[in-house]
Amino acid sequence: MITRIVKMTIQANNIQDFENIFYDSESLILAFKGCKSVKLLKDLNNECVLFTLSLWNSEEDLNAYRKSSLFITTWSRVKPLFAQKAEAWSLSSC
Repeated sequence: MITRIVKMTIQANNIQDFENIFYDSESLILAFKGCKSVKLLKDLNNECVLFTLSLWNSEEDLNAYRKSSLFITTWSRVKPLFAQKAEAWSLSSC
C-alpha cells in the first residue's frame, strides 16, 4: 500500500476554484485502478495550504495514474492556482 501526500499552497483568491476542481475530479480519481481513497485536507492555521492524501495499491498504480490523461488534465487546471510549487511524498508503511 502506498500513501501519497501532496502539499499545495493555493493563492487565497483561488481556494474555492481549487476545491471545486478537486471535488469534480474526486470520483474519477477514486475510480482509477488501484486507488483506495483520496481526501482533501486543509491546514488548521493557513487556509491557503491544502493537502491531498491518497492511498494506492502499489507504486505502479500511482505511477499509471500520474501518467494518465485524467491527472495531466486536472493538474493543468490546478497548477495555475498555486502560490508556490507543490511538494509531494510517496510513503509506505514501516
